[in-house]
This record gives sequence, C-alpha cells and structure tokens, in this order.
Amino acid sequence: MDQICDDLHAEYLDLRSIVVGLDEGDWLTDTPSPGWTVKDQVAHLAYFDERAVEAHQDPEAFAAGVAEVMGDIEGTGKLLLAEGRSRTGGEVLAWWDGAHRAMVAVYRRLDPKTKVLWYGPQMAARSKMTARLMETWAHGQDVADALGVERQPTDRLRHVCHIGVRARPFAYLANGRVAPPDPVYVELAGLNGDVWTWGEPDVPDRVTGSGLDFALVVTQRRHRDDTDLVATGQAADEWLSIAQAFAGPPGEGRSPGQFD
Repeated sequence: MDQICDDLHAEYLDLRSIVVGLDEGDWLTDTPSPGWTVKDQVAHLAYFDERAVEAHQDPEAFAAGVAEVMGDIEGTGKLLLAEGRSRTGGEVLAWWDGAHRAMVAVYRRLDPKTKVLWYGPQMAARSKMTARLMETWAHGQDVADALGVERQPTDRLRHVCHIGVRARPFAYLANGRVAPPDPVYVELAGLNGDVWTWGEPDVPDRVTGSGLDFALVVTQRRHRDDTDLVATGQAADEWLSIAQAFAGPPGEGRSPGQFD
C-alpha cells in the first residue's frame, strides 16, 4: 500500500504543480473533454477522492449516495459540476488538497486486500488507489492539453496500463458487446528500456507500442491513429477500438489528428 499510495501522491503533486499558479481565467480554460474546464477537472478529482474516504469510513452514507447517483445520473452530474463551479479555482485546489491527502492517509493504513464499496462491485483497497492514480493521470492529461503543458512520462504509467489491460472485458460490456474468447498479449515499451508485458507471448493476437501511447488510448485521451500502437489480430484490433480503463459508459474519446 505504501508504494501505490506514494505513486498516487506523486501523480497528485505533478498535476498540482501545473494548476497551483493559475489565475481565475486560466481555471476556466476549456479542456478537450467537451463542456469541462480546468476547474471542472480538478473538482471532479476532489469529489471522488472525498467519496473514496467516505466509502471506507462511512459505508452506509456512501451506499446511500450511490443509490442517489444511480437514480439520476444526468442530474447528479450537473450537480457535481455546479459544486465545483460555485468555488474559485483556489478554493477547488484547496478542496482537492484536503480530499487527496485524507484519502492517502486512510488507505495507506489498510491491508491491500481490504474490500471497499465503490460505484459498482467492491474493490480491493490497492485496486482502488490504482484506479485513483489512473483517474488523476487521465484528468491531468486533459488539464495539460488545455494549458499547452507537456508532461514527462514516468514509470507510474505502468499502473494506468495495467488497469487498461485488466479492463478489457469491461470495455466490451460498456459497449454492449460480447468479449471474444481470444486472449490478447500486450507488450509495451516502458521507460529506460523497460518492457511491460501482460498475457502469454505465444498467442496470435497482440498489442505492441509505447506505454505512454497505450495509457493515452485506454483512457481515451488520444485516438489510436495518433499513436504508435500496433494491433495484430482481429481481437486485438477490435479491443483497441473500444478500450477504456475507466468505469461508466463509453466516453466520446478524441478525434484523429485533434492534437496535431
């Protein structure tokens, strides 16, 4: 738990360093996610980091909140946006600071296998922190793209890629499709010459490329055509067309050439 919490905290610090000096106008910059500003992105992280604490400390209150969300997903989404927009950028950052630090402090003390409620099946504590890292990195990419900041990739991307691989069955479910039985081998170039792999290398279907590009595709922050990823085999190709590492309905993704 210390390692994943340290990595999550480092991801938080990376994004925080981008937004900490923004003026109010910069906080209102539109991001590539339609209808979302920089402030909306950070407020989203603050809200769900807060809910992660509640899920462990007050599961009954959290479960009641989940039922309310599921009863009116669209309405709840509008309320969440309004909650962030009612605050200044500095206030949103302070909100996220408190929520993130409280979350890390709580989860660092848990056994990695401790089950915690979430929006869907319960998650192990370590998996929950890995998912929060993925979300922080993905929303951070939207912020960086909006502000024209180029982030340096780190080994923390392996966590994002891992979720992307593990979420393959869910990507089919979210898109109303049946996942094929064919396994897919994934081989990605990490940093400093590292190679990250998942699956058995002797299967015909495979995805290869850089870890950064795979992370960008499975979080739907880049269109696959704008990356170096290569899909070999029908199962691999189909998966890359719908891949998503995040929960919920399929996102709109990004258009080819959007960031040229």
